[in-house]
Amino acid sequence: MTRSWTAADARRVLRRPTAADDKYSRGVLGVRTGSDAYPGAAVLGVEAAWRTGLGMVRYLGPRHPTSLVLARRPETVAADGRVQAWVIGSGTDASTRDDAETERLRELLEGSLPVVVDAGALDLAVGASAPRIVTPHDREHARLRSALGLGDPDSDRAGSARGTARALGAVVLLKGAVTIIASPDGDVIEVDAGTPWLATAGTGDVLAGVIGALAASATAESEETDAASLAAVAATGAWLHGRAGHRASEARDGGPITALDVAESLPRAVAELLAGAP
Repeated sequence: MTRSWTAADARRVLRRPTAADDKYSRGVLGVRTGSDAYPGAAVLGVEAAWRTGLGMVRYLGPRHPTSLVLARRPETVAADGRVQAWVIGSGTDASTRDDAETERLRELLEGSLPVVVDAGALDLAVGASAPRIVTPHDREHARLRSALGLGDPDSDRAGSARGTARALGAVVLLKGAVTIIASPDGDVIEVDAGTPWLATAGTGDVLAGVIGALAASATAESEETDAASLAAVAATGAWLHGRAGHRASEARDGGPITALDVAESLPRAVAELLAGAP
């Protein structure tokens, strides 16, 4: 089954905090992203997570990205501890990852918490057992299918993503002008909420942060980590990311945007959605 994701669908996934909430009940996201070569990915993902709305972000990464993250978002906790979901891989390169980091990432991918797997950690998603949302673009998707022993993706992006999700046993979010979210059971969601201006460096890092924030909040509320709930989280993240891209461009007279513009527009996108905007 294939369906389109709407504002009403996304609204059901969002949580508005109440007077009974604290930072832990609102969700805590762990982030292991960024590198000395790509430190900005860490900043963008952490910024996006905070701007989407949750109780805490823990960033655990190399020293240089850590200093940049704390300079931009000093409320971020740079120490290990309790989390309810993870984002890994953004701004990293599997070919330069050391053995210690590989082992740590594998531990997360064998755990019980949801993991958003992006970019340089996608190679570790194969054979893992944790609840996963993998977020490849088309070239990464082709490499992922090769690692799974599948054929090259064809022009039917939804069908290819469905096959990948089934073989991987995880939710696949295939980035593109129309974002495809495929579940292992064969269900497919399409999200057409973006703008071509989103085709710019760093927006994928923002998307990973948005999805991670939603996953942490959802897990804090219900601890549901089945494929259907993770697909809803991924689709809502893609929807909010697209709407924030539109709002960022509108604020610039319909002109070009940067990834940080998108992250900074997320609170407006969230507020409008909670207020019932279509």
